Amino acid sequence: MRFSVKYGRILAALGVVLASYPVTAQDKQPATIQNKTAATPLAYVDPYIGSGGHGHVFVGASVPFGAVQAGPTNIVKGWDWCSGYHYSDSVMIGFTQTHLSGTGIGDLGDVLIMPYTGKVKTNRGTQEDPTSGYASRYSHAHETAKPGYYAVLLEDYDVKAELTASERVAFHKYTFPANQPAHIIIDLKEGIGWDGATDTYLRQLDDHTLVGYRFSKGWAEDQRLWFAITSSVPVQQLALYDDNTPREGKELKAKYTKGVISFAQTPAAPVMLKVGISPVSSENALANIQAEIPGWDFTKVVHTAQEKWNKELSKIKVETTDEVQKRVFYTAMYHTMIAPALFNDHNGDYRGTDKKVYTHPGFDNYSIFSLWDIYRSAAPLNTILHPDKINSFVNSMLAIHRQQGKLPIWPLMGSETNCMVGYHAVPLIVDAYLKGYKGFNATEAFEAMKASSTRDDFGMKYIKEKGYIPADKEYESVSKALEYAIDDWCIAAMAKKMGKKADYEWYTKRAAYYKNYFDSNIKFVRPKMDDGSWKTPYDPFFSKHEKGDFTEGNGWQYTWLVPQDVYGLINLIGGDAAFTHKLDSLFTASGDMGAEASSDISGLIGMYAHGNEPSHHVTYMYAFAGEQWKTAEKVRQVMKDFYTDQPEGLAGNEDCGAMSSWYILSSLGFYPVNPANGVYVLGSPLFNKASIQVPNGKTFTIETVNNSAENIYIQSITLNGKPYTHSYLKHADIVKGGIIKFTMGNKPNHNFGNLQSSRPPAMLN
Repeated sequence: MRFSVKYGRILAALGVVLASYPVTAQDKQPATIQNKTAATPLAYVDPYIGSGGHGHVFVGASVPFGAVQAGPTNIVKGWDWCSGYHYSDSVMIGFTQTHLSGTGIGDLGDVLIMPYTGKVKTNRGTQEDPTSGYASRYSHAHETAKPGYYAVLLEDYDVKAELTASERVAFHKYTFPANQPAHIIIDLKEGIGWDGATDTYLRQLDDHTLVGYRFSKGWAEDQRLWFAITSSVPVQQLALYDDNTPREGKELKAKYTKGVISFAQTPAAPVMLKVGISPVSSENALANIQAEIPGWDFTKVVHTAQEKWNKELSKIKVETTDEVQKRVFYTAMYHTMIAPALFNDHNGDYRGTDKKVYTHPGFDNYSIFSLWDIYRSAAPLNTILHPDKINSFVNSMLAIHRQQGKLPIWPLMGSETNCMVGYHAVPLIVDAYLKGYKGFNATEAFEAMKASSTRDDFGMKYIKEKGYIPADKEYESVSKALEYAIDDWCIAAMAKKMGKKADYEWYTKRAAYYKNYFDSNIKFVRPKMDDGSWKTPYDPFFSKHEKGDFTEGNGWQYTWLVPQDVYGLINLIGGDAAFTHKLDSLFTASGDMGAEASSDISGLIGMYAHGNEPSHHVTYMYAFAGEQWKTAEKVRQVMKDFYTDQPEGLAGNEDCGAMSSWYILSSLGFYPVNPANGVYVLGSPLFNKASIQVPNGKTFTIETVNNSAENIYIQSITLNGKPYTHSYLKHADIVKGGIIKFTMGNKPNHNFGNLQSSRPPAMLN
């Protein structure tokens, strides 16, 4: 999920220039690798990867899937600051407790805290003159980013700031220079991107404790966050401001509340702040602090956070002599575990999309599901690596259905954004169900999916009436209908498993509605009008950014968005040879996409766009036509060209783990074309050996014989010592453990996966 036109208009109105800032090789300061001799997975993570270019990744301190993402925030200057931080920048306005990672729209950035020296200032300053406010310059030479730890020197004040975190608590440590007036501002006005405060509150409870809340409106229409701050040193001077106007007293409720803590003398020891957050109350935020970080041992909390990261990262052990590949791989793993994010308190309380408080729900509640992006590969990856979280993910989505009457589209911090197209909670639920997860009510889940797929909004009433969405009635009609067809296939698959014959037949029919868009004369999907005629004129190269026929793409890219029925698409195009020829042309086609083309159409090989998720399965489609070797070629090319260990090392927005999950799975040698049928299509394994921890203490090991940059083609395979001729793997074979051995070569084995019986199945029995 990518750039919003509305967001672009807002930035333009503010005089913000939409631009990227290239980083040259000499500018790149590689992050210090911790314990390199120990060669732990943690040592290979570089959080700066994807922080340049259009990656939009979060840089800061967090724990896996934590509610808190404590990190630096720049002055937002355009699309590339959606996470609040961009590698090209050199001015920092402070440290906020929540951030998005890799999204195409900016939000969050709650509870900004900034240490500084000199005169009291309540404005943030400007890019050109940072110290006209409390902002400061910084450089990457004096900045460190590692999983669970972030540090930077605020150069204008000579203040060293360090951050770490637990699940719901950010831990700040500020070391001030001697003999300088020292201050810490708590600015509840500032947010990231769309985010704007609507109601804020700050109160001093005692000499060491502040509490408050920050309500805001942005991409999340009604975000409510409560917080508590405890200080390691007494807060004896707290000045409150209504924006920039001083107010008397120990508490203040205003639209833009700010508080400045001042020290008459520089504290002898570093000032440490623990910032707990809660979707429910300040009392719960305080309880989160007491439960998760009761003491003041900053180093211990850093160590604990990094242990949590190392445990999760160690679920896959890769062996290779290529250190760059290790950095890219483990950083990709890291990026897949920033979201979804916990959205409950240590005691289990959370606030629903209906703004009611729910206690003791019986599951961990999560938010920040970038569903349009993550259903394709990040969610299936979670079923392999994080089976302990799948039931909570599903239950979180079912709870949202109960609260708002439909499954989530793109849930963000207790709000429904309705962003992107499809009802893509469905593939996650069905994938979990078909893989045997039983920690949720399957009957309720099925009814929720039916309810979400039979509404009348977003063009769905036309699906029910006509079997397609007219382009003259609904914008992005083709993309919406194609995405709905994928979700409908998933509902049909669950209906079949549950013995619901009528539902199975109905949703199977709907899953084939993609055919209503296929123009057999030109062999492309094409918008259709209300009267049944094709839209004219039509150019499959053209991509209109706002209210066009496609969502962040064009006819070339969306013709292939049929992962649920690849064989049906092959038949439409004219058989294996015609399909392969057409697919070959995708990677060589060139044409004018128009001045309004989406910024998300990036990472191009011809018209294949790896920078956006609808293309991610396409390289693997050759295997369905018996040409698996071509999949191997294209997958290796994408891994080589579009994933590097540089700040601009991603071809497009990270999108909450979507871009990185493609790399993780592809580098292991397989990928789920269909998001919910339990089948992974084989590509070209990158590592000499990779070992995956799977449930019940078992390991699934991938060994690659004759592996090299040239030997990219599968010659033969054995699975648990027996010859294996299929061009796919089943999820069940992975999770029960075992060894798959690939023998590779520098020339294609045209026979591998060529037989119809060796090709990926449409649905497992």
